[in-house]
Amino acid sequence: MNQKKVGVIISYAGQMVYILTGIIYTPIMLRLLGQSEYGLYQLVSSVVSYLSLLSLGFGASYMRFYSRKKAKNDDDGVARVNGMFLVIFCAISIICILCGIIMIINIKKIFGMGLTSSEYSTAKILMSLMIINLALTFPNSIFNSIITSQEKFLFQKSLALLQYLLNPFLTLPLLIAGYGSIGIVVISTLLTIGVLISNIYYCMKKIQAKFSFQNLEFSTLKEMWVFTFFIFLNQIVDQINWSVDKFLLGRLVGTVSVAIYGVGAQINTLYIQFSSSVSNVFIPKVNRIVAESDDDNELTILFTRVGRIQFIIMSLILSGFVFFGQSFIEFWTGKGYSGAYPIALLLIIPVTVPLIQNLGIEIQRAKNKHKARSVVYFFVAIANIFISIPLIRIFGPAGAALGTTLSLVAGNVIFMNWYYHYKLGINIKYFWKNILSFLPAFIVPVIVGIILMNIEYRNIIILGIGIILYTIIFLCSMYLFGFNVEEKELIKKPIRKVFN
Repeated sequence: MNQKKVGVIISYAGQMVYILTGIIYTPIMLRLLGQSEYGLYQLVSSVVSYLSLLSLGFGASYMRFYSRKKAKNDDDGVARVNGMFLVIFCAISIICILCGIIMIINIKKIFGMGLTSSEYSTAKILMSLMIINLALTFPNSIFNSIITSQEKFLFQKSLALLQYLLNPFLTLPLLIAGYGSIGIVVISTLLTIGVLISNIYYCMKKIQAKFSFQNLEFSTLKEMWVFTFFIFLNQIVDQINWSVDKFLLGRLVGTVSVAIYGVGAQINTLYIQFSSSVSNVFIPKVNRIVAESDDDNELTILFTRVGRIQFIIMSLILSGFVFFGQSFIEFWTGKGYSGAYPIALLLIIPVTVPLIQNLGIEIQRAKNKHKARSVVYFFVAIANIFISIPLIRIFGPAGAALGTTLSLVAGNVIFMNWYYHYKLGINIKYFWKNILSFLPAFIVPVIVGIILMNIEYRNIIILGIGIILYTIIFLCSMYLFGFNVEEKELIKKPIRKVFN
């Protein structure tokens, strides 16, 4: 089995562990923290996350410049690319810390009158630790990119899996001891340091990556900036869509509303992360196709094949959440967070389309045709802010989610499908024909789901049985009425190996 297949398997194993540990860990964390402190943690995190914009999108450009040098078998050029990106990201890390210090000094101006004096004290400590954590991720990104470029997915995904496992187990003792949200951030920072050290060791000792700091091609910075500027716009868009809601709620409503929104947003985050496990391992292949042949037909087939796999997975999660989400949240976090259900639905439904089309982002970048998307998304995200403010005043946390939903549908669904078809060369009609072929397979699961939805679940065990039953029926229906020959073979092949 090659690294790519192993990478996909471990990715999904990691995501399953992440989800399962989150399901167990989150309600304990919420009860130990309380709504106010959890809301404060989410609020500070949303503000600090804006410093991630300092990367200016350079991280996404590494693969492009690496592929150029590698295609020419220019090992010295690869070493110079590695050295240049390391210098850039270390400089960004220093700037991040300096900006963070300014934010800490002006913390009361940032949050306004929405926090109490004790919350301000805690917020300062949280912000300091989060800034250090974020600063460390910048140099780590270059080492992670090098590992990706070498397609060493076994190590990369295994390390992520280990991180998912360790985080809750190391954090819980500190929460029980009364360290609260500060304990969460301390462990997160220590794990970031551990990942950085591990990636550096693997790059230097196992891959034997070379770094040259002589004759650095800083003349290419202009070209890099032209390429990354629009990726940078995408990052701004993501920050607006996924962080500004918490900030607005914190200023306009309070930390409790941030906590409720945060639970819904966490479900959305899990949903998004799960979708990227397949598409991420195809990044090198996309860049290779574009660099060698730029065959639109080959890219369409790959885009569709990956999209179908992602659709099966995402539709199972989405439909399951529609039918069981309300009961799940009440058991999981308590009735005080029941308002998170409509928030989660409003967030995850519109992101489903771009998630099954995740590979399209990498195709755009490889073709250097990501500019239009970035510009359109930017203006749609700005519109999101102006829409969300009055909606928050009327509907509270649900209003914030609704504003985001409207912007996502306009940009991610309507515009992007037009752009893929007419500007990128992807046969989007072929794609949706393949996706819509799954519709007959939904008839039985939907009927069963509606029946199960109307059952009163008195404990988590009965709910779990209902979810398992639905999952089995869904997968069986998909296999019988939705899977094509290739997808059925993906299931049959490992089974045959076990029994043979």
